[in-house]
Amino acid sequence: MFTERDSEQISRHGLTVEKVERQIENFRRGFPSLRVVAAASPGDGITVLSPERLAGAERRYDAMRDSLSVVKFVPASGAATRMFKELFEFVNDGKRGKGIDQLVENIDKFAFYDELRGCVKDFSDDRAVVSAIIGEGLGYGSTPKGLVTFHRYPDGCRKAVEEHLVEGAQYAASNGVSRLHFTVSPEHMEAFRRLLAERVPRYEERFGIRYDISFSVQRPSTDTIAVNPDNTPFRTDSGELLFRPAGHGALLENLDDIDADIIFIKNIDNVTTDARRGDTVTFKKALAGLLVELQERTFGYLRAIREGRADLSEVARFVENELCVKLGGAKVDAELLERILDRPVRVCGMVRNEGEPGGGPFWVANPDGTQTLQIAESSQISADDMHLMKSATHFNPVDLVCGVRRFDGTKFALGGFSDPETGFISSKSSGGRELRAQELPGLWNGAMAYWNTIFVDVPITTFSPVKVVQDLLRPQHQ
Repeated sequence: MFTERDSEQISRHGLTVEKVERQIENFRRGFPSLRVVAAASPGDGITVLSPERLAGAERRYDAMRDSLSVVKFVPASGAATRMFKELFEFVNDGKRGKGIDQLVENIDKFAFYDELRGCVKDFSDDRAVVSAIIGEGLGYGSTPKGLVTFHRYPDGCRKAVEEHLVEGAQYAASNGVSRLHFTVSPEHMEAFRRLLAERVPRYEERFGIRYDISFSVQRPSTDTIAVNPDNTPFRTDSGELLFRPAGHGALLENLDDIDADIIFIKNIDNVTTDARRGDTVTFKKALAGLLVELQERTFGYLRAIREGRADLSEVARFVENELCVKLGGAKVDAELLERILDRPVRVCGMVRNEGEPGGGPFWVANPDGTQTLQIAESSQISADDMHLMKSATHFNPVDLVCGVRRFDGTKFALGGFSDPETGFISSKSSGGRELRAQELPGLWNGAMAYWNTIFVDVPITTFSPVKVVQDLLRPQHQ
């Protein structure tokens, strides 16, 4: 299947021929659907915090924060192409819909309007205005979301990445230091560095802290080969194999490199303004407080099991009631309970379903007879089980707090807790030719399939994504 030249290209990419052949086999046989049992719901997989428990969890985290190493992990690799898709269609094809009308009629309400005025002379020419946003001018069509101007304040405007600096100071600072890690694409690394070098000092002065900011890139060795519709390797016009980034699941290796007690994960575009951030800060702290509490109890039970002094019935109740693992069909013994307890843990905010796109929280059956909680996308669910997705009361806003240390303080090797059978296959194109692409198990989907997972109901006010540019006109961004 592969020539000597192909093998050299594969090796340069950090891959092996055997790994690429397994990827092609995945295309041929497809990925199995998840064994979804039911949608998680309040009282059955989704915890609804009382005001007292919310306040208590927040206090616990605040009291312990300076004794913990904390990192805020922000996937920021993607360009804002989808955000400006409708603008490209208008400029390139003359296709004009309601979104373009909304954009030009409210152009002065966008935080980037002041920048736009510097490169547009005639605001009566709609095409020129839109072209300046995505092309020569602001260049947002090839800019990552993190570097797009989102919000306007009396003292100036902020890019999306700056709002993460503010959040980092408010809930992810420990001992006067806020550590943030951004995954970015190599071509945008320097632009991020330049902006942050300019802006960080003002936020350090404002919050009286120091920022420790690091970056990483998605590794070429996590890319996947593209194939033709008949599942043969797709080749470029020059005859080379085509490799594509394998989605956010490829960032598991980047996450695995983070050394911290608490890791917050949040998407680059899910930010709001200072005036509306109160719930976000409160619930982020509370999720971390719950995580710390669960870890302490988990570690205690693990030690008891290993020292032979555990009350296994008590441990089983903790596993079912607090770690949300249903043991019904499993053989419950010390070995099973120890295996369940000795896993990375994540506490995930879940938002009430109000029609926003996104995966959802589900109970999934495992080969050992247990049922655990997972975040599942519609593409992972079979047609026979799709009614379960439609019945879901909540969806995933990507609001995670993660604990990646074992009870002895060493780090888990996160790759050992992913499910390689939960990848995605999609139809794409390159140079006008159709191809099939493969994504690795999503970072908060299959890549964390075998983590202990706790879902917590969080208010919609904590979720303010910007999927299309017109979303910046929503109240949470004005």
